[in-house]
Amino acid sequence: MDRRSKHLSSEERGVIFAEHQRGNSQQGIGRLLGRPASTIGLELARGRQDDGGYCPQAALRVYDERRARCRRKRKLVEGDDLYRIVHGKLVHLRWSPEQIANRLRRMKPDDPTAHVSHETIYAAIYAHPRGGLKDAMIEALRRSKPKRGRKRTTAAGTSMVPETLHIINRPEEVEARLVPGHWEGDLIKGAFNRSSVGTLVERKTRFVVLCKMDGNGAEAALESFSRQMRRLPAAVRKSMTYDRGSELACHTELARRLKIDIWFCDPHAPWQRGSNENTNGLLRQFMPKGTDLGNVSQAWLNDVAALMNNRPRKTLDWRTPAEAMAEEIAAFKSTVALDV
Repeated sequence: MDRRSKHLSSEERGVIFAEHQRGNSQQGIGRLLGRPASTIGLELARGRQDDGGYCPQAALRVYDERRARCRRKRKLVEGDDLYRIVHGKLVHLRWSPEQIANRLRRMKPDDPTAHVSHETIYAAIYAHPRGGLKDAMIEALRRSKPKRGRKRTTAAGTSMVPETLHIINRPEEVEARLVPGHWEGDLIKGAFNRSSVGTLVERKTRFVVLCKMDGNGAEAALESFSRQMRRLPAAVRKSMTYDRGSELACHTELARRLKIDIWFCDPHAPWQRGSNENTNGLLRQFMPKGTDLGNVSQAWLNDVAALMNNRPRKTLDWRTPAEAMAEEIAAFKSTVALDV
C-alpha cells in the first residue's frame, strides 16, 4: 500500500457518505474502496451525527484534530526559558549548538526537560521563519549557510580561492566604479548544461564582451576569456570579479596571461556581480534557456554584443555602453599624451 492510500481522501469520504445513505454495510463499503471494514467503521464513528447519519466534513475535522494532538511537542519554542538560554548562548556568546547541548547536560544532569540535542537546535534555527532573528542565528553559526545541506565538493571550494582573492579585499575604486577596466564574468549555460557562452561586463560603462566556449570546463574558460580579453586595450583590462564556479579553476594562469587581478564573490551572493547578472538576464532574449549554445559562432556573439553595447542605458544618462567605453579610452589616450 503506498503512502497516499494510508489516509482517506475526500473522494473516498464522498463514496462512504453515498454508500452509507444507501444502507451499504461497512464490509460492503470496504470492499468497494479496497479498505478494511474497521477503517470504514472508524470513519463512520468520527463523522456520526445526532440523527445517525454520517458527515464527511465533520469526520475530517475530527481526524485533523486528533493528528495534531498526537504530534510530538517541539522542544524549543520561542519565548520559553530553554529557548532563551539557547538563543542567548548562540547569538551573544557565539557558542556552537554542540557546545550548548553538552553544557546544558552538564549543568542539569538529572533534569531531561533542560536538555536539548544539537540537532534539535539546528532544526529550530533553520525551521525559524524568515527575518532578522533567523538571520542573526544563522550568522552566529560557524558556517553561516542559508540552508542545511552537504558541502559542495567541486573545484570551486575554499581550496580554490585563496583568502587574499576574496571580494572583501577588492580595492574601493572597483567597488565605487570610479575607473574603467574592472569586469564581472560568468557563464550562460545551454541545454542540459552541455554548452556555455562566457559573458563579461565592464562595471563602469556596462560594455559587454561575449566569449565562445569549446566546452564547460576550466580549460575552455581559460582559453575563451583569454582570447577575447586580449582584444581589449590594456587600459580597460584591470580586473575581473567572478563567482566560485569551478570553470575558473585556472584563475592563476588567466591572471598571468592578461596581467589582471581576479576577485571572487562570496558563496551564494550573485548581487556582488549585479551588472553581470542583469546582463545575463537581458542576453536570454537572444539565447533562451534550452538552446544548444555549442553551435553559435564568435561572429554571431559579437553581433549580439554589439546590439547590447549600442542600446542607450538610463544608468549612463542615456549614452550607450559603446559611447561610454569610447570616451574612457579617449580620455586615457589624452592623459598619456599629456604625460609624454
